[in-house]
Amino acid sequence: MASITFREVEGSSLKYWLLLGGLGLFVLFGALSWNYMHHHGHVVSGMDNQIVWGLPHVFAVFLIVAASGALNVASIASVFNKPLYKPLAPLSAILALALMLGGLLVLVLDLGRSDRLIVAMTNFNFKSMFTWNVFLYSGFFALVGVYLWTMLDRNVKTYSKTAGTAAFIWRLLLTTGTGSLFGFLVARELYGSAMLAPMFIIMSFAYGLAIYLMVLVAAYAWSGRTLGDAVMMRLKSLLAVFVAAVLYFVVVHHLTNLYFTKYHAVEAFILRDGGIFTTLFWVGQIVIGGVVPLVILLSGLGRQRAWILVACALVILGGVAQMYVTIIGAQAYPLDMFPGLDETSSFFDGEIHAYAPSVPEFFLGLGGVAIALLVTTFAVKVLRLLPASLDDATVAKLEH
Repeated sequence: MASITFREVEGSSLKYWLLLGGLGLFVLFGALSWNYMHHHGHVVSGMDNQIVWGLPHVFAVFLIVAASGALNVASIASVFNKPLYKPLAPLSAILALALMLGGLLVLVLDLGRSDRLIVAMTNFNFKSMFTWNVFLYSGFFALVGVYLWTMLDRNVKTYSKTAGTAAFIWRLLLTTGTGSLFGFLVARELYGSAMLAPMFIIMSFAYGLAIYLMVLVAAYAWSGRTLGDAVMMRLKSLLAVFVAAVLYFVVVHHLTNLYFTKYHAVEAFILRDGGIFTTLFWVGQIVIGGVVPLVILLSGLGRQRAWILVACALVILGGVAQMYVTIIGAQAYPLDMFPGLDETSSFFDGEIHAYAPSVPEFFLGLGGVAIALLVTTFAVKVLRLLPASLDDATVAKLEH
């Protein structure tokens, strides 16, 4: 690291201020959308008594999961002591914090009464994963904040490995907790599986690294700094491994469900008869988010920077589709209240529940994304997070 010089992005160009202004505009739209739903109630959204987690939850959970994965680059640097990743670690940590902030803001603002957050933070039910996640999210901010401090301040640099290891373990716990939110919800047939916890961990690796790669390339291109092919090739190979692992876990998860007769109906709904959910699963999640990026990254196209960025964008789109199917698809399928028996009432028994996202929900979710990018864009201007150069010659010196 002795040959690496970290510098702030100058951030005085018209292009920089236009970027900040554009992101700020989306934050404003998100705030207006929250205000509209807060005053009129969720009746103006696409949500109802059956679909209680809508599009904002899709964005929120995706950002929270990606936040854990964005820290992976820093974890490889400190926990596994890989010299190539050490110059990339500060950006990794700040991006993780920014994504977590964006995701949690969307989550909080999607509450029917956002002002009642204080109730959730002062009244705990320790049998609920929602309660445990309050501590997991708070701990994430604290530990990653300390870890970032040890990377930026030479006086405490000796504690960097300890802080990085603690942050690494904590983020695994956090993503396990996020996956367990669904894994412990046995009332929804698509949930109630221990497979969801490790699947969310590997999903976080793929989504977080895809976002990190796009932010890294954009930061170096827009600031006129050199980013060599050695870094890009290493990160794109790592991304290919993560994408393949996500596909593996998805296949195992659905094969596990298909093994049990009681899950055949819900699996048929997702895999064959679910309409938009089936389309999003096969086209969005599997093809766009998995197969096509793997083909790009593992073929000759993966040696071209533009195609690597295309693969990253597809992984992100596929991740959003996967969250949509996981969160909303499971709610759309009717509850089996009394297994083995038929029940009849006026409350939508046995009916597939319809859901159409509203414009305010969409902009609230995009507002969270904009906040994450806005925080990152401002942070690289005021903090020394980026090396002045990561050309191949400099990277080669780090590895020898």
